[in-house]
Parts: sequence; structure tokens; C-alpha cells
Amino acid sequence: MKKSIIASTLSIAFLASCVSKKKYTALETNLSETQSALTKTQVEKEELEGKMAKIEARVAEYNEKISSLKEINDSQYSSVDDVAVMSNNTKEKMRATLSKVDADKLAGAKTLQDSMNLAISYNLKKSISDEDDDIDVNIDKTVVMINISDKLLFNSGSYKVSSKADKILSKLAEVINSEPSMEVMVEGHTDSRSISTPMFRNNWDLSVKRATSVVDILQNKYNVDPTKMIAAGRSSYMPLVENDSKENMAKNRRTRIVLIPNLDKFFALLDAETL
Repeated sequence: MKKSIIASTLSIAFLASCVSKKKYTALETNLSETQSALTKTQVEKEELEGKMAKIEARVAEYNEKISSLKEINDSQYSSVDDVAVMSNNTKEKMRATLSKVDADKLAGAKTLQDSMNLAISYNLKKSISDEDDDIDVNIDKTVVMINISDKLLFNSGSYKVSSKADKILSKLAEVINSEPSMEVMVEGHTDSRSISTPMFRNNWDLSVKRATSVVDILQNKYNVDPTKMIAAGRSSYMPLVENDSKENMAKNRRTRIVLIPNLDKFFALLDAETL
């Protein structure tokens, strides 16, 4: 009987021991799984926080850009006779310049492009020289043509550039050098009187030599890139006026500088302070 009781007791103790071990193992497994899930959740949380921080930074950047655009509202663009666009700030500068332009010339401006050309011509002319009668600036869309009387550049019958031309050519070089993409053509023009001397075979020869003399000065004295320039002689075949008087012949004896600037720089010419 005693043996039976002892055996029963040991069996119960063994079974109790087996159940506790299973529960412990189950609890241990559950704990491990819970810790793994917690670690995974923490990693996902950190990733989401990182993404949220990037999104917030982008939103802040966009808000800053929107604020900046509001602040520069005056710089919105409008068309210029289907040729290009210009800002409202530029228009204001143009109006200020046009208030100084001769009334007769201003009356001839029929379009916004005409007004823009007048304003650019005025500022460019003033920036190069005070010799109003001996410098003329014309603009065809974005091509700037500057006619300079030969008496400002050369001595009579000579192709050597005179020292009095230094101020004009230095200012011209500033304009050219301000825009790396600007192309420049220097043209020599004569009146209709024929010339034949030991120095010049004819008017073609004189016009070409005068053009190359100006190009040489711009390159060697004022550091204008030679790859941007072309020297050309036109002889007497493109007169401004009829060669029927001394005054008209003087107008036809000229050097024409043709500038093809970048559009942004072209509009910048409206502001005399940029030259």
C-alpha cells in the first residue's frame, strides 16, 4: 500500500514538473517573439520619423519658395511684340529712361518694342560718348548697330586709331566684355569720293584697314576676345544719306559696330548703371 502511494505521489510530481517546463518554454518563446516584434516596430517607427522629417523639410522649402515668389511679384514677365519677354521692373526702368528722350523721337515710337529700342539706344549712347551728333545707335529687334563718325576715331586720310578714340573704345569694350556670348562685327564705311594713294588702293582698302585697326585696339588694348569679332569693309556702298554735300559725306564716313547680345543682357542695357 505504501509503495502504491509513493508511486502515485512521484507520478503527480513528475507530471507537475512536465507542465511547468512546457509553460516556461511557451512563455520564453512568447517573450522572444514579443521582443522581436517590438524591435521591428521600433525600426519601422524610426524609418517613418525619418521620412516625415524629409517631407516636413520639403514642405518648408516649398513654402519659402512661395514666399519668395510673392516678394518678387514685380518681376513677372510679359511679351514684347511677340519677340521676347521683359519684366515689369524693366518696364519701369524703360519708362524712367524714356522721360529723358527727345520728344520728337518718342512720338515716333508706336509699339512697346519701339519704346524699348529708344530706351536702350539712349542709355547705350550716353554710356559710350557725350558726342551726340557723332554717334548714332539703332536697334533692329535685338541687334544693336552703333555708327561712330570717323572724326572720333581717325585722323583725316588715315587708318590709325587716334588717341581721342580711347574713351569711346574703352566704353564699347566694357559693353562687349559684359556678355561672353555677344558677337561683334566692326564695319568700315567711306563716302563716295574715290581714293588711290600709295597707302590705299581704293575705298575698299581704306574701309577694311580702318575696321581691322579698331578690332586690333579692342583686342590688344581692351582685352576683347578676338573669337567674338569680325572685321569687314563696306567701302562706299552702304551710305546713310546721299553723298551730295560735305555734311552728308561726313555722315557716311563712319565705323559701324554691330552687336548681337544675349537677350538678358540686351534688357539689362535699359539700366545705364549696368554699363
